[in-house]
Amino acid sequence: MNIDINKLVRKNIQSLTPYQSARRLGGKGDIWLNANEYPLAPHFNLQNSNLNRYPEPQPETVINQYASYAGVQPTQVLVSRGADEAIELLMRAFCEPYQDSIIYCPPTYGMYSVSAETLGVQARAVPAKSDWQLDLPAIEANMENVKLIYICSPNNPTGNLINPEDIKSVLKLAKNRALVVVDEAYIEFAAEHSVASWLKEYPHLVILRTLSKAFALAGLRCGFTLANEPVIQALSKVIAPYPLPSPVAEIAAQALTRDGLTTMKLHVVNINAQKTKFVYELRQLLCVEQVYSSFGNYVLVRFKADSNVFKQLWDKGIILRDQNKQPGLENCIRISIGTQAECDAVISALNSL
Repeated sequence: MNIDINKLVRKNIQSLTPYQSARRLGGKGDIWLNANEYPLAPHFNLQNSNLNRYPEPQPETVINQYASYAGVQPTQVLVSRGADEAIELLMRAFCEPYQDSIIYCPPTYGMYSVSAETLGVQARAVPAKSDWQLDLPAIEANMENVKLIYICSPNNPTGNLINPEDIKSVLKLAKNRALVVVDEAYIEFAAEHSVASWLKEYPHLVILRTLSKAFALAGLRCGFTLANEPVIQALSKVIAPYPLPSPVAEIAAQALTRDGLTTMKLHVVNINAQKTKFVYELRQLLCVEQVYSSFGNYVLVRFKADSNVFKQLWDKGIILRDQNKQPGLENCIRISIGTQAECDAVISALNSL
């Protein structure tokens, strides 16, 4: 008996284009520089033997350690399955489906719009200006029924920091109207530019963090929301009962010790040094039109229009992240900073084109 299950799927999901994550795109490469991962695996010890018991809903040790690291109170921290879960939790807690909207500012991270469309929340794109800074008049003109404004800084995939005065302008505009969500997934690579200290002044500010990047724990799927207590309480109502598995909490706690934080800071030093060398070498290549400054663990490169770089390197087993479909990013590729050998392989492959 044939049954068309698609008829039962919600209409907005039927028409939804899912987020094309690095792993979803596949490929058969030897060098993977498409997901902004740290290139080397860290080592941790797992000792938890109580896997027959459910984990803590919000593991106290992890919460306290991250609060200390971020300079906030434990009551201002929520831990989730990556920052991606937090993006969606905010919509579930604050947006009425088919009534409210979010604002996001492409070119930027794709999950803001995908999460909104999944939940029946209008995703209102307000493109960034040509310098990838916020278009404040356009944001103001699109504020009707908006509950959440997502700002990524350092921005993925462009790598630039958002002008802090512009973020303050958005906070002023959104007062008593919406939450302003600053995604700081890459902030460890530019730690002095965090807005976490602003929480005291702005009750409607929310900050997203992760262990996936500088902490080299992308496979752990551990993220954090920093916000004032009323926001955390609202999110606590809609988060899954046990979002963080016990082994994940155990490793996260180790990563947030003094030694763990020292290791993370060494990761940042190493990646930033490797990035400086890599950018210099990219700028010498004939096929490169422009290499943009980056405050993340990746660089955005604009190649000459006829170079077909992405496909040619894909065929050589070097998997990068094509950004060609993002607004204003024609012929652009995002390249994660890998090991010395991986970066050398990219330069060698580009030289051979």
